[in-house]
Amino acid sequence: MEVPAGGFPGAPRSLVERMIGAALLDASVYEEVEADRGATGQAAAVVAIVAICSAIGNMGHGGRGPIGAIILAFISWLIWAGLTYVVGTKLFGGTADMGEMLRTLGFAQSPGVLAILGIIPFLGRLAIFLVGIWILVAAVIAIRQALDFDTGKAVATAVIAWLVVMAVTAAFMMFVLGTALAVGAVTH
Repeated sequence: MEVPAGGFPGAPRSLVERMIGAALLDASVYEEVEADRGATGQAAAVVAIVAICSAIGNMGHGGRGPIGAIILAFISWLIWAGLTYVVGTKLFGGTADMGEMLRTLGFAQSPGVLAILGIIPFLGRLAIFLVGIWILVAAVIAIRQALDFDTGKAVATAVIAWLVVMAVTAAFMMFVLGTALAVGAVTH
């Protein structure tokens, strides 16, 4: 029986150990957090930590402040998990519940702590791009483990859910922009 770092057989890993394992694409970490109903708070902490690191990394690149980044990160996490759950279970026959999707996709964001490197002049944008790819790969593993199906279905689920998220986000941004323009036209 494998003993988790810093623990005894069967003991859950710490938040940091889970984040490292998730970032290293260790499928056993995703299985662990999928099964641990008490890890939803940890997954939320990962989302918040990554949002703060991303906000710092995007300073000077027109990014949001930490509070805005955290709020947007939580909204995005909930929408992404919900859509992934629906697509994965209804379209591809995966087996998971919403909590499992939240936990695994929350931990899949773990590589995002490295988005803080975005603050480095000249190399920052490249670092942010590479971290984004890394998170996408981690998300595919998280989806595969949570929904208990093959990698092909996990990739398809991720792509379909992402396209829907992008369409909804674009529609929302157009609504906000249209509303702002209309309000501006009325007040002038």
